[in-house]
Amino acid sequence: MHKDIERVLFRDDEIQARILELGAAIAKDYEGKNPVMIAVLKGSFVFMADLVRAMDLPCQIEFLGVSSYGSKSETTGAVRITRDLEGDIEDRHVIVVEDILDSGLTLNYLLGYLQSRQPKSMEICALLDKPERRRVEVSPRYTGFTIPDAFVVGYGLDFAERYRNLPYIGVLKPEVYQ
Repeated sequence: MHKDIERVLFRDDEIQARILELGAAIAKDYEGKNPVMIAVLKGSFVFMADLVRAMDLPCQIEFLGVSSYGSKSETTGAVRITRDLEGDIEDRHVIVVEDILDSGLTLNYLLGYLQSRQPKSMEICALLDKPERRRVEVSPRYTGFTIPDAFVVGYGLDFAERYRNLPYIGVLKPEVYQ
C-alpha cells in the first residue's frame, strides 16, 4: 500500500469482478444497439478500458475531457471542456462513463452539454457513487460501488495528477490534500 493511503476500499480483484457484472448488464441492455461509450477524462480512462473489454457488445468509443477540480480536493463548480467528442452522437444510444459521481455538478453540466447534440438515449455508468455529497439530482443507471464521503484515489482517480496508477481504490490521508 502506498504511504499516502489511509486504507484500501476496493482491491483490484474486487474492482474487476464488479466490472464484469457491469459489462454483462450493459451488454444485455444494449444488445443490438451499438452504443457510444463516452469516457470522461482523465479519471475514467482505466475504468473505461476494462469496462468495454467486459462487454460482449459492439460499441463506439469517445473521450470527453473536462476540468472542474484543478489541484483542489473539491470541485470549483466551473466546468471547462478540455477535449470535445470527435464523433456525432445524434440519434445514438450514449453511455457516459464516469470514474466517480460526487457533487453531481460536473456530470449535470455534461449531460446538458451532450443532450444538446440530440442522442436517442443517454445513461450514466459510474464506477463510484458518493451520494452523501450530491448537490444536484443526478443518478447513474449503472454503479460499480457506493462509497462513503471520503477522498479516494487510485484506479484512474487522482489528486493533483497523482495516484492514478494505483491498482486499487484507496482513501487518501487527509494531511495529503488539506
